[in-house]
Amino acid sequence: MTPQRRPRRRAPGTTVLVFSFLGGYCAGHAAAALRRARCVQRIVRPFDGRRIIHSASDAILSIDEHAVILFANPAAAHMFASSVNAMQGSSLARFIQPPVHDARTPYDYFPAGGGRAGRRATDYAVTGIRSNGQLFPIEGSVSTVEHDGHEVCTVILRDVSERHLVQQTLARSHDQLRQLSSALQTIREEERTHIARELHDDLGQLLASLRMDLTLLQGNNQLPEPSQRLIEGMETNLLMAIASLRRIATNLRPRALDEGGLYFALQGLRDDFTERHGIACTLVAEEAELRLDDTASTVIFRIVQEALTNIARHAGATQVLLTLDRVDGELLLAIRDDGRGIRSEDMEKKESLGLVGMRERVWAMQGQITIGSDESGTSIDIVLPLAGRVIGEESSG
Repeated sequence: MTPQRRPRRRAPGTTVLVFSFLGGYCAGHAAAALRRARCVQRIVRPFDGRRIIHSASDAILSIDEHAVILFANPAAAHMFASSVNAMQGSSLARFIQPPVHDARTPYDYFPAGGGRAGRRATDYAVTGIRSNGQLFPIEGSVSTVEHDGHEVCTVILRDVSERHLVQQTLARSHDQLRQLSSALQTIREEERTHIARELHDDLGQLLASLRMDLTLLQGNNQLPEPSQRLIEGMETNLLMAIASLRRIATNLRPRALDEGGLYFALQGLRDDFTERHGIACTLVAEEAELRLDDTASTVIFRIVQEALTNIARHAGATQVLLTLDRVDGELLLAIRDDGRGIRSEDMEKKESLGLVGMRERVWAMQGQITIGSDESGTSIDIVLPLAGRVIGEESSG
């Protein structure tokens, strides 16, 4: 019987060792990764929603359908100078001033359509009440969810007291600047009036006297011919000086405003504009409708004067229409031209001082001004209240 040979066990090859090593290596890393993941899960798990809400910097309230506070975070307690325990279970009326007397539901505190202009419809502006009774402005957003068949409102609130203080400071500063601008305009008109009268009364009379003397000299036929020619040249220069004086005085303060009123002053302004610039200008107005006091007359005259100056400088127009009409205690002033128009960006340029001056004069009288432009030209529409500014209005009433 032939003995069988037992198979010889071979030592593990290199391939087997490599795969064994890789397998152990991967298994070890997988186990380590699993341990790290479990560790991360154990760390992350405590950060639930309630903890995040408690650490939020904005005030958060949950309110039931009867306007009772179900939940308040520490930021809300700090905002209202109270405590979380004191707020939870209390009526919302203790901390937010209701806009209506008999508020019962959250919708009474945050009514539909009460959203602020320019913001989302869910944004509201309300008045908060601190625990000491102090009122302060609040802005916030409201969202509604259903829980166990009941609606619960979640309100996120922000104290905007500092913003309101800044806005009030800016508003006061703006009003002071407006008052200063109005006062400067008044002082400027008074100075113009004074200078115009001085020019007309003093210098005007002096030039008139010189002209009379020249006229007497011209009547002397015994003067030699060179002297006669000299006198004629002096008279020509004197007439030019008188015309220049009248133009300067009129630009400073038209005598027609003091002597004839606004209607005749506008007529003179129209005629001078047409003569100097060759632009046809039509004035549609009634004298009886323009019997206004000095302040209103001066403002309207200066507005029309500034508008015509801008048209002559920039519009390239051939025709201008001025319309003034009094309706229901207001003066409606419309200025139209057929020029190239004015771009919207040009209206906001800091160099557009003429438009700024017009706006300031209109706003000083509590009026409204609208400037429009298209391919057919530029239109300026102004509405000025005339209560107490119409001559004879008090006596006729």
